[in-house]
Amino acid sequence: MNAIVSATRDWGIGYDGNLLVRNKADMHRFVELTTGGTVIMGRKTLESFPGGPLKRRRNIVITHDEMYHPEGSERAASPQEALSSVASESPDSVWLIGGASVYRALLPACTRVYVTMNDLVVPADAFFPNLDESPDWILESTEDGGTTADGVRFSFLTYRHT
Repeated sequence: MNAIVSATRDWGIGYDGNLLVRNKADMHRFVELTTGGTVIMGRKTLESFPGGPLKRRRNIVITHDEMYHPEGSERAASPQEALSSVASESPDSVWLIGGASVYRALLPACTRVYVTMNDLVVPADAFFPNLDESPDWILESTEDGGTTADGVRFSFLTYRHT
């Protein structure tokens, strides 16, 4: 399994249920990498998508709410149940997409993390673990992404689990 995330320099990923940076290149990369695969997310992440479950992907939503069954997605009662439901799939086609608690719970099961690192710091209430401070992760590649329409420089980073 891989994880994909858009973060700021302090590893902030969200505020009040919203992404911190509007970045079309990041969205295009997300679609390109995850389409045709399986995405695993928490309930709040799913509810942040304006169109509901992501098209052309198997959507697995982790929630303890037994009554929660949004059309176009599958419910998993726990991170472990989500992992069990993708056990027969190719690990490269399974994507962990958030939010913060789901990332924390399942990051140890990931092989790679694809990060869009936005070169700014803004208020955040949700954070991704700082991979640069973890001995379990090494930076495998860096690619300049350019600048967003709002003038924010960003890079595409890939980390590999050691």
